[in-house]
Amino acid sequence: MPALIATEYRGKITWLGRVAQRETTLEAEPLDSVEVTFAGIAGEEHAGLTRPSCSRVLSQHPRNTEIRNVRQFSVLSTDDLTAIAATMGIARLYPAWVGASLVIEGIPDLSHLPPSSRLQGPDGTTLVVDMENRPCQLPAKVIEGYLPGFGARFKRAASGRRGVTAWVEREGRLRLGDMLRLHIPDQPAWSELAQGRS
Repeated sequence: MPALIATEYRGKITWLGRVAQRETTLEAEPLDSVEVTFAGIAGEEHAGLTRPSCSRVLSQHPRNTEIRNVRQFSVLSTDDLTAIAATMGIARLYPAWVGASLVIEGIPDLSHLPPSSRLQGPDGTTLVVDMENRPCQLPAKVIEGYLPGFGARFKRAASGRRGVTAWVEREGRLRLGDMLRLHIPDQPAWSELAQGRS
C-alpha cells in the first residue's frame, strides 16, 4: 500500500510570484512561469536548501541556526484570499501584497492540508506541504501602502487562511494555468491518546 494517496482534487495555478528583496518589501512580482529547483525559485528571497531559523521554531533551535528550508514556497488559495479580503472589508486582496509564490483554486480548505501532502504538476514537478503558514505583520506594511487604514486588519483576518508553506521534492517548471494534483498521506490523524498505545 503506498504511503501517499492520489486524490481527485486538482488545483489550478492562478498566480505565480517571487519576492525579490524581502528587506525592502514583502511584495511579490508576478510571473507567468517559474523554474523550480531543489532550492526553490531562483532569485526568490525564500529560496535556498537551508535557512536561518526564526521565531517559528524557537522551541527547537536558537534563532539564526542553519536548518533545512521547508519554507521555499508560500502557497495560498483563491478562496482564502477572497475570505480574508471580505473579513478585512476590502474588495480584493492581491497575492503580491502578501508575498505569495503560488495561488491555486480548486482545493478546499488548503490552509489545513496535512503536512507531507504533495502538490504535483503535469510534468511531475512536486511540492511537499510543510505546514500551515501562520499570519505575520509583514504584509500589513504592503497593504497599508495601497489601502491606508486597512493593513493592520490583515493578521487577524488571515488567521487559519494564510495557506501553507512548501518545499521542492522534484524539480521542473510551473506555469499559470497548470493543474496541480493533491496527494495526501495514508495515515490516521495523530492524537494524544495514541501516545499511551503500544
